[in-house]
Amino acid sequence: MADDVVETQKTIPSPAGGRAKLVEVVDFHKNYRDTLAVSGLTFDVASGSILGLIGPNGAGKTTTLRALAGIIPPTQGRLFLEGYEISDNPIAAKQRLAFVPDDPKLFEALTVWEHLEFVAAAYRVRDFQLRAGELLEKFELTEKRDAAAQELSRGMRQKVAICCAYLHRPRIILFDEPLTGLDPRGIRTLKESIVERAQAGAAVIISSHLLSLVEDLCDHLLIMRHGKSLFFGPLSEARAAFASAQEGVSLEDVFFLAIEE
Repeated sequence: MADDVVETQKTIPSPAGGRAKLVEVVDFHKNYRDTLAVSGLTFDVASGSILGLIGPNGAGKTTTLRALAGIIPPTQGRLFLEGYEISDNPIAAKQRLAFVPDDPKLFEALTVWEHLEFVAAAYRVRDFQLRAGELLEKFELTEKRDAAAQELSRGMRQKVAICCAYLHRPRIILFDEPLTGLDPRGIRTLKESIVERAQAGAAVIISSHLLSLVEDLCDHLLIMRHGKSLFFGPLSEARAAFASAQEGVSLEDVFFLAIEE
């Protein structure tokens, strides 16, 4: 089975700087019956890069993340994760991925530690105990190790989902509104961990309405509206594209200039 997957792997071109494209989306369309959610979306994310995905409600951000996670199929187009096309090699693609949705669904009867055991089994992570313990300590969940998910607060559930996502050291990480429910220390820890994962070579996509988070962490930006891309490229170029004659322009200014243009 593994050999079959390798044979159908796409060769990933290296962009300027020699960093391989770990995520590649080509002419992605998604229809829900008569509703066009995403239309002709094309972008990529290189190793070590953090992409901010922003746009108004209904722009197609979550649909794009869910398609990349293999939860929903594209109506048209091709989506690659580290060279594996999701529709052709879903298992090989998903092995390289972690997805933290905006409202993680935990197994209510399982404990925090049992969630990590389940993920370790699913991704065949051997000797996971040390790493799992380190993640629980990092996100201040050690004392909740034996607590059932149904006993946890919203923020703690978010932290469990993040720990599960990090356990198998994914090369590609997708976040949909990742700060939901987190306290200030949890926010700082998550932001530091995202930077650490990118520095280790992961490609990260963050979808958020919190533009300050995107501005703090992201080096590239994808602005969407009505399912289409208004801008894709380095954050610095977004400012030049939409506010070339203005100084001290914030990402919030760029956002409104882009969607109102």
